[in-house]
Amino acid sequence: MFPFSKLLSLLLAVTVELILGSCGSTGSAPPLLPESDETPAQAQEAPDEPAASPAGELSVTEGTETYRGFLMDNVLHAPEGDIHYHIYIPDSYDGSTPYPLYLTLPGYEGLYFQGVGEDLYSEDFAFAALDHDAEMIVAAPQLSDWGETSAEQTIALTEYLLDAYNIDPDRVYANGYSGGGETMSLVMGMRPDLFTAYLHCSSQWDGAYEPVVEARVPVYLVIGEDDEYYGSEPTRAAYDRSYALYQEAGLSEEEIGRLLVLDIKDADYFREGGALDQHGGGGLFARDPQIMGWLFSQ
Repeated sequence: MFPFSKLLSLLLAVTVELILGSCGSTGSAPPLLPESDETPAQAQEAPDEPAASPAGELSVTEGTETYRGFLMDNVLHAPEGDIHYHIYIPDSYDGSTPYPLYLTLPGYEGLYFQGVGEDLYSEDFAFAALDHDAEMIVAAPQLSDWGETSAEQTIALTEYLLDAYNIDPDRVYANGYSGGGETMSLVMGMRPDLFTAYLHCSSQWDGAYEPVVEARVPVYLVIGEDDEYYGSEPTRAAYDRSYALYQEAGLSEEEIGRLLVLDIKDADYFREGGALDQHGGGGLFARDPQIMGWLFSQ
C-alpha cells in the first residue's frame, strides 16, 4: 500500500510545478500593451515642447468703437496684466513703410477707472501730435496708476507695438502729463532705449536719471512756475541733476542744450491761454508749436 505521506508530498510537488510553469519563475508576466508603432519609451514620455516666447504670451482684444479716428479700449493681455489703450492707425499705413510712433500718458483725470476714453476726452496731446505728422501711429494707454505697475505696462505695450507694426525705431516719441509724467519718468529710467525723445509736462521726475543720460535721450521739461500741484522746484531739481550728470560725462553746454530743455512758464502764459490754473493749464502745452515741434524734430 502506497504510504499516505508520500502521496501528499507528490501532490504538493505537482501543484507547485504547475503554478511556476504558468506564472514564470520571477513573478507574474507584465500586462500586454496595446498595439502601437511607438516603442514603450515613446508611449510613456511625450517629447519636450519648445518654451513659449514672450510674444506668444500676448494677445489683443480689439475695441469696437472709434472716437476721432482712434480705435477705443483695445486690451493687450500680457504677463504684466491687461493693458487698455486707444490707437490711431493712419489710413495710409499698410506695413510697407516704417511709421513714427507716439505714446501719450494722461494725468489722473484720464486713468482707466475714471471711465473709458476719459484721457482722450480731457487731453489734446494725441490729436495735436497728428497736426505735426498725420502719418504717425499714436497710442494712448489708459492705465490704472502712476507708479511701477503702469511703468511696466507702458514698457510692455511699447515693445508690443514695435513688434506688431512697422515702426521707425529712430522716431519713437512720448509725453507724460501730471501723473502720466511720473509714470513716464519711471519708464525712461528703466528703458530709455525704446524712445527717441520725451516731453515731461506739469509733473515731477520719479525715475532714475543715469540711464537717460547714458542713452543720450533728449528730454524737454515744462511746467508752470506756480503749478498748484507740484510747484516748479521738482522740475528744476530734475533739470539740475541731469545737467550735472551730462557735465560729469564731459558734454559741452551746447551739447547739453540739445539734449535737455527746462521751460518754466509764468502766469501770463496760462492767462493768455485762457487757463484757470497752472496745473490744469498744462494742457496748453499740447497746442504749443514750440514745445510739440521740439519733440517731433528730434
